[in-house]
Amino acid sequence: MSDFFQNGYIATLHHIGTVDLEMLESKIMKYSRWRPVSLILPSLYSELEGDALPRIISHLKNIDYIHRIVIGLDNADEDQFAKALDFFSVLPQEKKIIWNNGPKMESIYSKLWSEGLLEVSGGKGRNVWICMGFILACRDTEIIALHDCDILTYDRNLLARMIYPLVDPNMEYEYAKGYYARITDKFHGRVTRLFVTPLIRALQCILGTVPYLDYLNSFRYPLSGEFALNTGLAKTTRMPSNWGLEIGMLGEVYRNCTQRRICQVDLTIDYEHKHQQLSSEDSSKGLHKMCIDIAITLFSALAAEGIAFSEGMFRSLKVTYRRIAEDTVRLFEDDAAINGLSYDRHAEINAVEIFTKGLDTAGQAFLTDPLGVPPIPSWTRVTSAIPSIFEELLEAVESDNRRNSKLP
Repeated sequence: MSDFFQNGYIATLHHIGTVDLEMLESKIMKYSRWRPVSLILPSLYSELEGDALPRIISHLKNIDYIHRIVIGLDNADEDQFAKALDFFSVLPQEKKIIWNNGPKMESIYSKLWSEGLLEVSGGKGRNVWICMGFILACRDTEIIALHDCDILTYDRNLLARMIYPLVDPNMEYEYAKGYYARITDKFHGRVTRLFVTPLIRALQCILGTVPYLDYLNSFRYPLSGEFALNTGLAKTTRMPSNWGLEIGMLGEVYRNCTQRRICQVDLTIDYEHKHQQLSSEDSSKGLHKMCIDIAITLFSALAAEGIAFSEGMFRSLKVTYRRIAEDTVRLFEDDAAINGLSYDRHAEINAVEIFTKGLDTAGQAFLTDPLGVPPIPSWTRVTSAIPSIFEELLEAVESDNRRNSKLP
């Protein structure tokens, strides 16, 4: 059973006891009649051949309250796109696959590039952003939900709990962030446990009271890939395009939404997905790359709040982070011991050392180029620059999906 502690500035909706899923889904079904829900699945083609996505599809087939499912398909050639059309055809809901590597979508991306609206050639951020654009173009959705396609322990409860705070008219939330415990026979989630949380607290030590840091420190799992938001917020949100996507999204929500309209929801007791390699020797891959992108995204958000960074400040931050992270390792070792979990202190300290190197790299990169890779603009700006973009996007996606008669 979860606790009931309300931490920080963000409302926390806990997972307490046994939840009556049928009751929860029946309420969502009633509310979704006037607050229609669309679901985004950002997927690599390789995930169609894994263990997680077939399980996810088997559960989604039985969910009646989803109005539309939009699959953003990356890294797929023409034959693989055709296979994807067949793979997702079993879903009874209205569904559309956005073939990001197809000629029609490439033409749209080229147009956005030529207008200076898009500076990335791929990635999860672009995938999620274009899926949101398609849903906005349809003009028949009130709530947009998103979750990853590598959740090995997926069930219907996860989606229902994520959507409920936004679809229930008696609640006043515009954004719901999922969280969960990443635990099997040991602790997972190294980047959150040993990098993001200690880094935020190190920044608080150095900078003092900063509302944005207090806001971030309120989230129990800031790097979770599961969230839901209303379409009004989706229109005004810029989309980070690198590994800093989740932290960047929280920054955008902070800018565009009052904190009383934000909540975090305990989605599931059992959560497992694929694990990234640490990549200790190569800062362009794995968790090493992830921590660099996250740190740069965080520094940019703080700079936008008026915080001034210097070489001396980054030197102090590196030392402070290292101390807090090493103390955190001890806390998790004790937590593992009392719960009978395995714990490799040497591996955890090694991760902290790699994250410290990544933090140093991020600080140098930020001082060299504080703006870095700009986020993808909001759809409000895009439609202002290209008024016909929604119609062009609808036509491209519909044309691609008509290739398979099984799809509407």
